[in-house]
Amino acid sequence: PIPEDIEAAIDESNLIVGSVISGNRNFEGRVHQKVKASYLASPPLVVAYAIAGSLNVDLTSDPIGFDDDGNPVMLSDLWPSDDELNAAMAKITPEMFRERYSTVMQEPRWDSIPSESSPLYPWQDESTYIRLPSFFQGLSKEAQPIESVEGAKVLLKLGDSITTDHISPAGAFPADGPAGKWLVERGVQQGDFNSFGSRRGNHEIMMRGTFANVRVRNQMAPGTEGGYALNHKTGEVTSVFEAAMDNDGPMVVLAGSQYGTGSSRDWAAKGTYLLGVKAVIATSFERIHRSNLVGMGVLPLTFKPGEDADSLGLDGTESFDIPVNDEVQALQELTVTANKTDGSSVEFQVDVRLDTPVEVDYYRNGGILHTVLRNLAQ
Repeated sequence: PIPEDIEAAIDESNLIVGSVISGNRNFEGRVHQKVKASYLASPPLVVAYAIAGSLNVDLTSDPIGFDDDGNPVMLSDLWPSDDELNAAMAKITPEMFRERYSTVMQEPRWDSIPSESSPLYPWQDESTYIRLPSFFQGLSKEAQPIESVEGAKVLLKLGDSITTDHISPAGAFPADGPAGKWLVERGVQQGDFNSFGSRRGNHEIMMRGTFANVRVRNQMAPGTEGGYALNHKTGEVTSVFEAAMDNDGPMVVLAGSQYGTGSSRDWAAKGTYLLGVKAVIATSFERIHRSNLVGMGVLPLTFKPGEDADSLGLDGTESFDIPVNDEVQALQELTVTANKTDGSSVEFQVDVRLDTPVEVDYYRNGGILHTVLRNLAQ
């Protein structure tokens, strides 16, 4: 966390502040919602920048601090020599790890936790961390015929390079957002919210956090930044979750290039599915996220080369008809119809990004989870 007075200064002065981290999660807003820039560095340099307290220093020529006598201290003064590094490394032996790992399963505190002997997990309705997900509600024994997507509203119209962290953030969340409200209603104090990442076993939290990244910009809600969308029922701008839940029919997402880039976060696809999104129409997809969408029964479609939502005049107020059916094939071409509010329509071709016959089978079953369960039941 950042001290409240520093957060206030960032907001009041509209500052762009940065961080230096050694992990590979340098997405905008990931370290902290107020931090827009993150730089990757080795652990020693992270410490050095922390001591310096600023990114506006040249560590090769500027001091990172001063000693008690006011003398400048350079990074080179603190950097360990080869002899010091070798001496430290010599103290770490394979035997140290073998000894520790030999007793890794012997932990009295872990063993003392009450547990039930059951082939099925004992779901607890009062749990706010692990809940029975709704992925299998209404699942039939046999796959049902694929129905075309008709009258789908646009939940979000997004630009390029939307990451899986934009789609499903992993950090902290506020009390006044959909996820925070759900916890508050169940008596959880904000100090105990933890993070989206720690709540991944609770679909109620994760679906409310989908597209709730503070840096995501939905062109359907101009002038906003964060998890906002146009509520097609009321005409108001609400949270993405509220807009999705108020919609009576299917929804689609329009996006630019490299949609789903970043870490292969399965909840980016799971949350999209739970919001009622039936298809994502993008200029291009990141490979793993495209596969994950298929795995959740969400249809990935790509515009033809040289075309995108803007070039086709799509502003997100349209309703979309996607004529997909049981005859769908891998990499098939479809004609999508976007029906505008003035009665006119725009037709355009898309490629079905079910890339293999196996993915077609997953989609026909409603996703990989449904496919596996049906196969087990046979």
